[in-house]
Amino acid sequence: MIVELKVEMVGIHEKRLRKCLSKLKGIEKVEVDANSQKVVVTGYAHKNKILKTVRKSGLKADFWSAQNELLNTYVSASYVNLRFNNYSIF
Repeated sequence: MIVELKVEMVGIHEKRLRKCLSKLKGIEKVEVDANSQKVVVTGYAHKNKILKTVRKSGLKADFWSAQNELLNTYVSASYVNLRFNNYSIF
């Protein structure tokens, strides 16, 4: 079973997140993408228990949704298409 979560975190929280999830029985693998704030947990633990564990560690988390995927794609595309103007104001 694969559970995808959106977790609001900064770089230092990744270690804490991995540590709290590794203590859960049934967790086989934890993948963290800090840029998109997406966490993918593989194993046979119940998804609500995984979410509850992440929240108890002090991180704001929710299940990953299609809306998160669209927002992440939009933000990524915006950064790629960002162009700077070469004109000087003075």
